[in-house]
Amino acid sequence: MNQSPASGDTAVLPPADAGAPSLRVVNEGLGAALTAGIIGAALGLLYTWLWPDMPLSGSGSFGEISALTAGVVTAISTSLGYWRSRHSVGQEWRLSLAPWKFAVNAVSVVLVHTILAVLATIAGYFVLSQGFIGLTMVPFWAAVLLAINLGLSAHISYLSASRMTTQRMSSLLMTFMLIGALTATVTTPDPDWWMLHFSHLGTFEDSISSWIFNGTLIAGGLLVTTFGVYVAHDMHALVDRGILKRADAPRIVSVVFVVMGIMLAGVGLVPVDVNLVIHNLSATGMAIVFLGLLVSAPRVLKGMPRTFFIVTWGFLAALLLSIALFISLFFGLTAFEIIVFALVFAWIAVFIRFLGLTAQEHAKV
Repeated sequence: MNQSPASGDTAVLPPADAGAPSLRVVNEGLGAALTAGIIGAALGLLYTWLWPDMPLSGSGSFGEISALTAGVVTAISTSLGYWRSRHSVGQEWRLSLAPWKFAVNAVSVVLVHTILAVLATIAGYFVLSQGFIGLTMVPFWAAVLLAINLGLSAHISYLSASRMTTQRMSSLLMTFMLIGALTATVTTPDPDWWMLHFSHLGTFEDSISSWIFNGTLIAGGLLVTTFGVYVAHDMHALVDRGILKRADAPRIVSVVFVVMGIMLAGVGLVPVDVNLVIHNLSATGMAIVFLGLLVSAPRVLKGMPRTFFIVTWGFLAALLLSIALFISLFFGLTAFEIIVFALVFAWIAVFIRFLGLTAQEHAKV
């Protein structure tokens, strides 16, 4: 059994196929889809009986109520999948986590999947409404659409939560941040938001775009803290095998990710129009912590491949160049914020990729 380093046993990286679904997970995922589909069909009939002739998309539409329902189903399915996967191959180390730490991890994973399901449903019905202009829902098609909607939501989220590895979490994090940010930009009531700054998207109290923007930052921040726990586990395995030279490297990197996650969530919790000082301190602090991680990487992560450090120095150069161009007014605050966020999450993806490759290469020796 893989144990957390905190338990005193040697940490072990999960096998290469740990992310592949087992027969049990596949069967349970199909069961979740079937159950959710049946519930969806029944609710589709109920919704059209209570509110006949609902439009496909927009305020008070079938798409809107379907999105809320899909969110609830996804939250339940993700919770079950993440809880039951603790005993799966490569996931046993989560059994030794402190209860509060496991709770934070579970909340972040569930929250991100739920928001993605809601956004995907809203987008799906919006596309349908553009193809079937003027169509209103009748009981039969409402039952069919909601059954498919909830069935897919339950199935995909259950499989995703059941196979959560560091690599998959980094992909989930980037996907979530990208979709959330893009959704906020296309739903904002101010088409000129980009002339001010990125945080302007979160200042419209009566707009769904602000809820999406701030919610994305908060949920993304929670996921970054969870990501730090997974990274620390993988790094402990490399330390125990003598690949990483510094024994405190996992703790340092984990703390950095936790701090970055807290600051990212702080940007969403305190919009720029609520408290400019706290908002800017959170955003600036995240950039400073990231800069410190890039500068200290050769010492903290000693043992990683030389190519990784070359790439890291490239990210550092890009960050410093962006700061210089922003100070010289070559581009505005919006462009600077987008560049910094892109660099942060791109480096995370590169770091995780090299972490996995390092373990694989040494396993061949």
